[in-house]
Amino acid sequence: MNRITTRLVVLLGTAAIVPLLLYGLVSVLSLQQGTRATVIEGNTNVARRAAEHIELYIDNSVRILHAVAADLQHTGLERWQQDRILKNFVLQFPEFSEITLLDQSGRAVVSSRIGKPGVSIPGADSMQFKDAYMSAFSQDDDLLPTAVLAVRQSGNGAVAGWLVGRVSLEELWRMVDRIRVGNQGVALVVTGAGQLLAHGDPEEKAHVARGDDMRSHPLVARLTGGDTKGAATFSDEYGGARGQMLGVAARVPALGWTVIVEQPQTEAYAIASQLRIQLVLAIGVSLLAMIAVGYYQGRRFITPIFNLMKGTRALAAGRLDERVAIDSTDEFGQLGSAFNNMADHLIELQAEVRKQERQATFGRIAAGLAHDISTPIQNLGNACKLIVKKFDDLEYRSVFQRTIERELALVRRFLDDLRQLTSPVPLQRSLLEVNKAVAELVESMTATVQHAGLDLVADLAGESIHITGDQFALNRVYGNLINNACQATTPGGTVTIRTRVDGQTAVIAVTDTGSGIPAERLDSIFDEFVSTKRQGLGLGLAVCKKTVEQLGGTITVASVLGQGTTFTVRFPLAG
Repeated sequence: MNRITTRLVVLLGTAAIVPLLLYGLVSVLSLQQGTRATVIEGNTNVARRAAEHIELYIDNSVRILHAVAADLQHTGLERWQQDRILKNFVLQFPEFSEITLLDQSGRAVVSSRIGKPGVSIPGADSMQFKDAYMSAFSQDDDLLPTAVLAVRQSGNGAVAGWLVGRVSLEELWRMVDRIRVGNQGVALVVTGAGQLLAHGDPEEKAHVARGDDMRSHPLVARLTGGDTKGAATFSDEYGGARGQMLGVAARVPALGWTVIVEQPQTEAYAIASQLRIQLVLAIGVSLLAMIAVGYYQGRRFITPIFNLMKGTRALAAGRLDERVAIDSTDEFGQLGSAFNNMADHLIELQAEVRKQERQATFGRIAAGLAHDISTPIQNLGNACKLIVKKFDDLEYRSVFQRTIERELALVRRFLDDLRQLTSPVPLQRSLLEVNKAVAELVESMTATVQHAGLDLVADLAGESIHITGDQFALNRVYGNLINNACQATTPGGTVTIRTRVDGQTAVIAVTDTGSGIPAERLDSIFDEFVSTKRQGLGLGLAVCKKTVEQLGGTITVASVLGQGTTFTVRFPLAG
């Protein structure tokens, strides 16, 4: 029964839980993918805006140089005027620490710097930005990053050559330092040559000062290896000194630089992790709730079935007073009411059947008594009437005596059968020789059988057969079987009693050539009050069966309709 409950709970749980689990799994995966895409998109936007600001920062510096160049191109300016213009621009734009005008040979014409100029015409390794050239980065006296910008100065009456300015990238540092993604996400800028230009993590500033090569960085390696396929932005997850990182990169196309925004995955996916935990907890609580509800409802569903099974077993065991209690108005409640009504009806039917059985039994007993006792009593009555008239007739007195003894013996035999059926008389066991006992019985019954027009044949085994039993009781069994055989056989027939040994068993069989017994009546032939004859109580075979079983033997019957019947009695041989 518990297995049924378990299967029902599993069935209900599967129907309700599996879709929830699938939904939860899909939701968790979707949440992870969606969160990752959202975080990457947000960090990419930060990197893209930083790249735009950096490009704008360098572009503004170039524009300033162009503005200075435009002012210097006015004809008629004296050297001191040009010098004043350069110094004014340096004071106005603090990102420039020096602006110098060089001629074609690289000799300083005029400079904002007092003393020898510290800039020169950019070499072949310089980077072109629009119509300007930018040198590699270096550090100034304050250990701040600096670079040289140069624009070509045309002639037209003015001094032809180069206008060169030293640009401080301190503001670029500050801008990168201000970039924060969450609490731990920082930005860094890498040049096209792989040089680390700026880093938002204070602990990484030393790498900037050393000008570390960043080409081993996973994102830079992808860029230099061509894995990005020219994409303006790209992302990756990798391990670093601060653990597993989520990095996004945005190009600065005009400069060839790359802005990288790094954030620890634990922080980047913190919200997703929290939501995933909450979702898993919600799914777990839902699962437990569904299991509990399913088990409770399953028990409520199964309990009426258990009650009906219990009531059915009780009815099968004969306890017709058993009832089921199902407190519901659904189909189970209706089934329980029908079951209780059926039990009430069974009690009524049982009482009616018992009543009919008693009536039938009493009727059969009455009919049997009327047949088995009325004849001896009638014979006794007739004999008594005649004895009054023929009391002086000595011959009749002898007949009267035999009649009285015979009829009283019949009555006693009938009464003994009834008593033996209800309360068997204890048997006196002794060692018996079967052949001898059967031979004596056949001798005593031969005249009676022959008088009925039948032949009684004894087919005895050639060896002695010894069993343990009660001689008187066994004679009654054999005699009853022979009498039944004679009654079932028409005149001219034969009744045969055989003895033989079958292993460790003694076998006594009584066979007749009578009409036989129908097959459907063979199973009940040894029941009380069952008879194949039209008259009688049907106690003879029932008494025979009880007597044989008391002595440790068995009795069986085999019959072929129209050919005859054989009753076989088996006893274990005496040791």
